[in-house]
Amino acid sequence: MELLCYIPLLFAVGFIINGAVGLFSEKYRSSENIIHTVACGVAIISSAIALYVLADFIFLNHPENGIFEQIIYQWIPAGNFSVEIGFQLDALSAVMLFVVTFVGMLIHIYSTGYMHGESGYYRFFAYLNLFMFSMLLLVLGNSFLLMFVGWEGVGLCSYLLIGFYIKKKSAGDAGKKAFVVNRIGDFGFILGIFCIYSVFGTLDFTSVFSAVAEKEEVLMHMTPLGITVVTAITLALFVGATGKSAQIPLYVWLPDAMEGPTPVSALIHAATMVTAGIYMVARCHPLYDLAPISLTVVATVGALTAIFAASIGLVQNDIKKVLAYSTVSQLGYMFLGCGVGAYEAGIFHLMTHAFFKACLFLGSGSVIHAMGGEQDMRKMGALKEHMPRTYWTFLFATLAIAGIPPFAGFFSKDEILFKTFTAENPVLGNFKYFLWFLGAAAAFMTAFYMFRLVNMTFKGESRVPEETAHHLHESPLNITFPLMVLGILSLVGGFVGIPIIEGGNKFHEFLSPVFSIAEHSEGAVHEGAHSIGLEITLMVVSVAIAVAGMMLANYMYLKNKELPKKLAEKYKQMYRVLLNKYYVDEFYEAVFVNGVKKLSRFFWRFDASKIDGLVNFSSDFTVGASHISNFWDAYVVDGMVNGVAKMVKFFSREGRKIQSGLLNSYAAIMLAGVFLLVSILIVMM
Repeated sequence: MELLCYIPLLFAVGFIINGAVGLFSEKYRSSENIIHTVACGVAIISSAIALYVLADFIFLNHPENGIFEQIIYQWIPAGNFSVEIGFQLDALSAVMLFVVTFVGMLIHIYSTGYMHGESGYYRFFAYLNLFMFSMLLLVLGNSFLLMFVGWEGVGLCSYLLIGFYIKKKSAGDAGKKAFVVNRIGDFGFILGIFCIYSVFGTLDFTSVFSAVAEKEEVLMHMTPLGITVVTAITLALFVGATGKSAQIPLYVWLPDAMEGPTPVSALIHAATMVTAGIYMVARCHPLYDLAPISLTVVATVGALTAIFAASIGLVQNDIKKVLAYSTVSQLGYMFLGCGVGAYEAGIFHLMTHAFFKACLFLGSGSVIHAMGGEQDMRKMGALKEHMPRTYWTFLFATLAIAGIPPFAGFFSKDEILFKTFTAENPVLGNFKYFLWFLGAAAAFMTAFYMFRLVNMTFKGESRVPEETAHHLHESPLNITFPLMVLGILSLVGGFVGIPIIEGGNKFHEFLSPVFSIAEHSEGAVHEGAHSIGLEITLMVVSVAIAVAGMMLANYMYLKNKELPKKLAEKYKQMYRVLLNKYYVDEFYEAVFVNGVKKLSRFFWRFDASKIDGLVNFSSDFTVGASHISNFWDAYVVDGMVNGVAKMVKFFSREGRKIQSGLLNSYAAIMLAGVFLLVSILIVMM
């Protein structure tokens, strides 16, 4: 386990080599073999080390308290405030470590084929390595602050990779949109971190969560907002989660993020970064267990997002956009699981989703690669014969996400729905049945739109343009190998969480030490009593829903192909609303974006006319006053001073003439004086 720190460090080395050397050496930038050898090399070695560390953690040297901590550096020692750079490995971070390194490694290998010949090849792999480094900081960091560093790092890499095609305006706009929307969520996350520090005096995970019981009185104190302190903290953290994990109302950046290269969509916007919000909520479960209101908000937002995004996916024609809305919907399922207190179920779906959604995105990339960049499913069809490996792996992943047994998604999605139906939350009450209905309806939609995608892309009649049809071919092995591995995991990945059978849910058992820490705290949300009969009934209903969605899609897009057009014509308004994604982007554009623009223009005009006018008036007044002052100084003050000086000078000059030195002149003046004085005296007498 001492090798834990090398897992993220190797990705940092890969980023520095490809980034620094590629930036300064034109020859290096054209050496694709060297570039992807470095990038994939560190990914493979890191993945191997991660598997070794996980085996050591699980089987050989499992810590007594279930947590292994490795302190690397005293980062911020400042008075009573202290933060270390350290890594923490427990059951929760172990799951995330496996998902991030293993799926990340496969996507690195896939990228060597998909990105071949692209301009900026070195830049892509440098960003990809930097993303992996940041994501591993996020999931392995032992404090809120280090988690936030990774949180912002993956956000930066997401922005850079969405806008990877720098000459494409839509890619640049999508990158900016993702960056701005995520900053809104990050504000809530930062606020939550500040509140946690003010209550606990530390940001270390172990210190914070072990002190929850001790600080319970403070946490349950009512705020002026009418909610408890812990509710305020957890709601603030959840705002951050909605931004990063694309939930209502901050989901709008994720569909646009499909402007980035397809491997990025698979790795960052499906399997890893977007699940950071779920990981954060699960990590903070001791706090959420004390806040039933926050859990209700989490579950409600998750369920609403699941069905809202699924309904949009029903009519989309861009293959990647369908998968993007599917991702938003599936993330909603994960939050629904966490919101009803079934954190294990949420993390279980996170893991299985990483397998089948990465497979689906990479499969769509293989299709797009064969179609010469075409993403419109209306111009595809009958690709099954040309791309058998892509088709079968894609089908496996589709069966998994649809919830068809025994594929992986069935186990995790079924567990979330069951936990929702049986959850006991004093705030949730019977509202849980409505949330279950939303989840079940979203499951039906998921099965429908995914098999609509499969039927339109791989089956039926070919609608491929003639010039493209000549070049249709299966993708090379470096693209299809990751597909095959992920396809197999989509099939068998759920067997670690088999329900009903005693001892069959190994995944639940593995995570139980993490989520049992605060389960006995007062106010915690507990799951409902386990009922085999009820679970089997709900399982049958869940499978029936998935099969119904699949059958309807087959009927509409393989047997009665005119039906979708007829329905679109008959329900034109509804179809148009769904096709235009409920006009949410337009609403945001009109209200928030244009609102901010108008407000900015108002302030600009106020600044230009009022503030600048006041400043200019002050300036003109000062200039005028200085001219008056100058005139007064030059002509009045200086004039008086100079006049006195000139008068003195005049009289001095004239008086000097009297001082001639001639005795007779003095005698004449004296005589004149005596005469004058005598005359005055006579006159006065």
